[in-house]
Amino acid sequence: MLVGRERERQVISRLVASARVGESGTLLLSGEAGIGKSALLDDAESAIGAAGMRVLRAAGVDAEREVPFGGLLQLLRPVLDQLDALPAPQAEALGSALALVPGSSGERFAVGAAVLSLLSRVAEDRPLAVIVDDAHLLDPPSAQALCFAARRLTADPVVVLLAARDEPSVVRSAGLPELVVGGLEAADAESLAAGLGHRLSAEARSRLLTSAAGNPLALLELTDEGFDALPPGAPVPVPASLARTFARRADALSADTRTALLVAAAAGGDLATVAGACVLLGVSVSDLDEAARGGLLTVDAARIVFRHDLVRSGVYAEAPPTARRAVHAALARAVPAADVDRHAWHLGEATATPDAAVAGVLDDAATRARARGAWAVASAGYERAARLTPDPADRAVRLISAAESAWRAGLPDSARDLLDRASALPLSNGLRTRSAALDGAVAARTGAVERARDVYLAAGTRAADDDPDTAVMLLAEAILASQFAGDVAAAESAARLIAGLDPQTAEARWVGAMATSVADILAGAGGPELLRSASAEVDTFLDDPQLAPWLVVAPLYLRESAVGRDLIPTVVAHSRRRSDIGGLPILLFYVARDQATTDRWDDAVAGYTEAIQLAREAGQATDVTACLAGLSWLEARRGDVDACRAHAEEALALAGEHHLGFFQTWAMTALAELELGLGRTDAALERYRELDAVLTDLGLVDVDLSPAAEMVEAMVHLGLADEASTLARTLTERAEIKGQPWSMARAARAAGMTCPDPDVDVCFSVALAYHQHTPDDFEAARTELAYGSRLRRLKRRVDSRPHLRTALAAFERLGAVPWADQAAAELRATGETAQRRSSTGLDHLTPQELQVARMLASGRTTRETGAALFLSPKTIEYHRRNVYLKLGIRSREELADAIPV
Repeated sequence: MLVGRERERQVISRLVASARVGESGTLLLSGEAGIGKSALLDDAESAIGAAGMRVLRAAGVDAEREVPFGGLLQLLRPVLDQLDALPAPQAEALGSALALVPGSSGERFAVGAAVLSLLSRVAEDRPLAVIVDDAHLLDPPSAQALCFAARRLTADPVVVLLAARDEPSVVRSAGLPELVVGGLEAADAESLAAGLGHRLSAEARSRLLTSAAGNPLALLELTDEGFDALPPGAPVPVPASLARTFARRADALSADTRTALLVAAAAGGDLATVAGACVLLGVSVSDLDEAARGGLLTVDAARIVFRHDLVRSGVYAEAPPTARRAVHAALARAVPAADVDRHAWHLGEATATPDAAVAGVLDDAATRARARGAWAVASAGYERAARLTPDPADRAVRLISAAESAWRAGLPDSARDLLDRASALPLSNGLRTRSAALDGAVAARTGAVERARDVYLAAGTRAADDDPDTAVMLLAEAILASQFAGDVAAAESAARLIAGLDPQTAEARWVGAMATSVADILAGAGGPELLRSASAEVDTFLDDPQLAPWLVVAPLYLRESAVGRDLIPTVVAHSRRRSDIGGLPILLFYVARDQATTDRWDDAVAGYTEAIQLAREAGQATDVTACLAGLSWLEARRGDVDACRAHAEEALALAGEHHLGFFQTWAMTALAELELGLGRTDAALERYRELDAVLTDLGLVDVDLSPAAEMVEAMVHLGLADEASTLARTLTERAEIKGQPWSMARAARAAGMTCPDPDVDVCFSVALAYHQHTPDDFEAARTELAYGSRLRRLKRRVDSRPHLRTALAAFERLGAVPWADQAAAELRATGETAQRRSSTGLDHLTPQELQVARMLASGRTTRETGAALFLSPKTIEYHRRNVYLKLGIRSREELADAIPV
């Protein structure tokens, strides 16, 4: 019977009760060894079973940490008959991961998405409880997949209960709701100790209670260790001492029993394997009977179960290295022939010196793990193979393979360390380029963009003579890294190198053209024509995930109505189908930025929000910064003051930490636009001046990044007419050099605000004509507002009203509240009462609800929408119900009418 723990039991009970009525819950119980986590899970399982819920249970095992998806197979084995009910890509990913079907390696999150769908499907029949003990010992791919699913369970009748030691692990770093399990309350601890009888004196029991600090295992075990004889004040390290406690018990056993016990500790519990290894070592599995009588373990028909993981840990840790290696050698021979992964692991643990044959076996095992998408296991396998590889060149290959798998596993620090180790070894030109490509990718995504820039430039330069196609791809990445760093000179240098190459493949030629045009635009040296020409070939490369970011670059840089926009949904859909969460954030960033320059602001907020969540999950600091900066810019225009400032300040902090100059300027723009929209013109102009100085320092001279148009507006309002006129002329000159309608429209607006009175209509008419060729409704509305305001000040009230009405309508449609307020005030000043738009149900949808609504309205099924957004079908239904309620509708047909797709 469980003693005490009322608080923990109440928390678990509430989660279970909620799950039974369709509200998902997850809880991670963490605490030191022996504190009672397993007992709480056992107690919960009894209650859950009595309530009629289905239970899936598993436990992490140290000896199986290197078995790809071993923990997940243990957990899901009873429900794998429902695998075919999942969307085909997810079923393939999970089936391949569990070695049930042949398949190729996929993204690490694809398996997590499949686990989410499977748990949701199982819970459709009856409420489900997922219970995992010793979750810190799960193999990393299993832990990652399970945590991915647990974070996304919302409206399913599923409760997830995990227990883990309070030490670094995948589950502890996953951001799950956590309850720290401390020691028993004093009264409960005393009650437990009292039940031990008369083995301790009252004084010794008091010292035990104090030293054990409520740890139940310590209370139960330390009483047998001469505690009564300890001198006053002697320290009792609990629970670290418990491992040694169990090891001392093992010391008292016969030699044969100690050997058999060590085999069991290293084997992971399978009785047949233990028995076979024991025979090879000249002992018998029956020798374990003595250990069983001593309370160290139990043996049944198929399994050996240690009393506590500390027993196994203590026995294994105290054994001499030579004894451990001999046991692993026997186990390598004893495991079933089909269990090639466990054979490889034991063989590696049995080998202390370089051995080419053993290294080859480990390499094969790592390759199998990689093929199943078990990236963390693959990385560990390649690294172990490298340590046992005699030849330095072969060792370098395996270290780089380990680094590539580590990166795919979401372990950038490990990837960098492995690359550093490989760099000290002899590398062929091809291997050096492969290493550099990975080094640059890790740096670019994790915020070290200056390092990425340098690595890509150096590698591209080296590869230029022997492999121009690879050189172009590396130099193109250097241009993107240079852009994020705000280093225009480096981008121009990379573009010049690309211009001197003769790539042979269509992909390399196309990427080279796209990258060169980006560099030219950043430097204010043309580029739009080349970009427009290259964009005509986009259809050819839609199926290549590596090219996805380049596929959506053109609309962002050209800001034209007709270039490339129709392909953007296809590119995003491809990434969602692949569950490419590592590549999706930067793609969503580009898409959201494009939507933010059209009339799809709500979609942009949803895209930025999703991208930030996914980028945080993937550890991609660059993408987090980019999306925070973009979101804050949009929030400034919407008048979301607190959110804008919070997101902009976080973006500035990250940009400063990682030297992301480009996104520093975006966050600065957001804070300046916030002030301008709120009518704080002095503060706005000051912020714009600071921004302009930073752009100048960085060499970012692209006129589209310049705040000159906004500065002219602020100067006009502040009566700085001469300065405004001079700046407007300069802006016009720069815009004419670029020759794009977006920049020309802004320059014409600035001219209209500063020109002589007779020229007002001409300047603003030119601006509005240019706006017809861009999708940016906000900028067009700003021009209408400026035009109407100037006409009103010229006493042309009747002429001003149509422009102010148009501006007001556009701002309200977009949700640009501060600007709508300004337009309404101007309209009232003409003597006309502003007709304000009433809020609609769409205004009250959350970003995720809007995403769900758009996908359902486009014809996707609930399951297809869930797969695309990495949510369960029940969660999609939950959001759909909220959408229907907010919109006052009842059917998919009404949804399609209410939601513009």
